[in-house]
Amino acid sequence: MERGHGQLESVVIDTDFWRERRVFLSGHTGFKGGWTALLLHSLGARVFGFALPPEGEPNLFAAAGIERDLHHCIGDLRDFSAVSSAIAEARPDIVIHMGAQSLVRRSYLDPVSTYATNVMGTVHLLEAVRHAPSVRAVVVVTSDKCYENRNVPRGYQETDPLGGHDPYSNSKGCAELVTDAYRRSFYSTPSSASVATARAGNVIGGGDWAEDRLIPDAMRAFMAEEPLLIRNPLAIRPWQHVLDPVLAYLLLAERLFARPGAFAQAWNFGPSADSEVSVETVVNRVVRLWGAGAGWQNDGGEHPHEAACLKLDCTKAATQLGWRPLLSLDDALRLTVEWYRAFQDGGDMRAVTLGQIGRILGTGGLRGVQTRGLAMS
Repeated sequence: MERGHGQLESVVIDTDFWRERRVFLSGHTGFKGGWTALLLHSLGARVFGFALPPEGEPNLFAAAGIERDLHHCIGDLRDFSAVSSAIAEARPDIVIHMGAQSLVRRSYLDPVSTYATNVMGTVHLLEAVRHAPSVRAVVVVTSDKCYENRNVPRGYQETDPLGGHDPYSNSKGCAELVTDAYRRSFYSTPSSASVATARAGNVIGGGDWAEDRLIPDAMRAFMAEEPLLIRNPLAIRPWQHVLDPVLAYLLLAERLFARPGAFAQAWNFGPSADSEVSVETVVNRVVRLWGAGAGWQNDGGEHPHEAACLKLDCTKAATQLGWRPLLSLDDALRLTVEWYRAFQDGGDMRAVTLGQIGRILGTGGLRGVQTRGLAMS
């Protein structure tokens, strides 16, 4: 596996810090949450998950046997009493809030539920944390789509205006505003938890089966030996492997814990510039990696609005946190296709997923983490 443009040494997670650390993780039954749960388990953390049941079959939560690695609690972020009880029972040191309605198209079909989950769900979590004295650090995960997108070629900075054309994007902008208001109003004293938000780009990786996302749609089509239908091949997005932002969230949580208040801000975590490419570029590379049975064509139907260009400026994270993206786009795509190929072949997906985590951690980006005997390809 080749190194991305970021230096591996700049992604330094202290494994001693995470060992036996109590972590409340919302959204652990989802794609990104599942990878986060497995990574935290690999680091020795005690994870308390809170989420709706995994949606659909197949799903990463079941395929990778994630339930065995954490305290598994089914609950709804829209239910304040459930959120409050779960956090009180977990007595966490750190809260990572990933639970969300994360699909743009679904937000058009059900905007009320999208706002209820993404906005009031964030309110409920932050309000519950107010009454949980054990919590020292909170990372609220939002999205790069939280910005008022003007289709400009430069990357958006943390100080740019928030907004969002569709209900999903707008709800993430609202979640940012909610978090900022709570931080200013209730989390500004030395004894209170330190709260930050994290904005990442288009995340890819094995185990994502959501509808209307490029890579899951591609994998379903290629497995069925059908052409992938592309809505907007020229749209430019920041593509990154799921473990890149997840490692960034853990790094941010460490900083929040160690220096309360100093890092309680909004942060962008995007890929290197050469990973900010068009949908067409990504699909062509995936087609080559997959091989026989893979292809794509334009979908000329009616589709909801999508931004033509969306990039992140991650200078702040690089200079103040010492963070860089770990994986190149080619690495991310290779790992992703490898995962779905293994799934198609009936592989042990828990072993495959943990093996990929071990290979990435074993590159030297984390202190004290050893490789799991898998060669870097």
